[in-house]
Amino acid sequence: MGLGRLILPVLASSAVAAADLRVGPDQIPAQLLKPEGPGPFPAVVMAHDCSGLGPKSGGAPRRWARELLSLGYVVILPDSFSTRGFPDGVCTDPSPRRIEVSPLRRARDVRDAAAYLRTLPYVDARRIGLMGGSHGGATTLNAMRSAGFAAAIALYPRCENIRGVYRPSAPVRILTGEKDDWTPAEPCRKLAEEAGAAGQPVSIKIYPGAHHAFDSPRPERYVGARINPVAPGGRGATTGGNPEAWADSRKEVAAFFAAHLR
Repeated sequence: MGLGRLILPVLASSAVAAADLRVGPDQIPAQLLKPEGPGPFPAVVMAHDCSGLGPKSGGAPRRWARELLSLGYVVILPDSFSTRGFPDGVCTDPSPRRIEVSPLRRARDVRDAAAYLRTLPYVDARRIGLMGGSHGGATTLNAMRSAGFAAAIALYPRCENIRGVYRPSAPVRILTGEKDDWTPAEPCRKLAEEAGAAGQPVSIKIYPGAHHAFDSPRPERYVGARINPVAPGGRGATTGGNPEAWADSRKEVAAFFAAHLR
């Protein structure tokens, strides 16, 4: 399957090892971070947002990776964009080629990353979770329709594209902002409500006053070039960090993964 090839040992002050590697049949780049100690550790696959992991990344995936690493998780961050021709992400790119890195296709990437984690002697193969924000949140929701993860957290995902009752293979927690004008909270609230009524393990928390990317360290701003299917004209969205939502989401993530991956 060509799951992984270690190509460069890197640093990390809070980790014994961090490495750049390539995973899956497409050999997409990924970064691996490991806590101190022999393990076996629980692990989390981190799915990046539409800004990717390149120079123009919003930074949230790596922020969460550091957080999870400090909690004792192995973390892998697969890069779905850079080797497929989107090094700067797809947040403002209207190209029809965006379909090549759609959340549906990226679901395979995160499953390949999980498969690589299962080959590592210091990872507990039964305790692998998935997490992602925005484009990565939609990737998370799609990937959880198949088995392979013990639990997942989707941050401000686009939920209106999920048709029918959502039936994940393991518990899913959605965290989103009340004022999100890019991936609105209401379709996610409805998705969680309908799934819960059908006995599916889906829950949601909506942060009052929070915009898209509430976990960002950057201030609130509106960018008119952003591709936005729910905006008039299909463009424009607001992002911005919310200190209260960020602080609470850290607690939510720690508690949810502790309940399902520990």
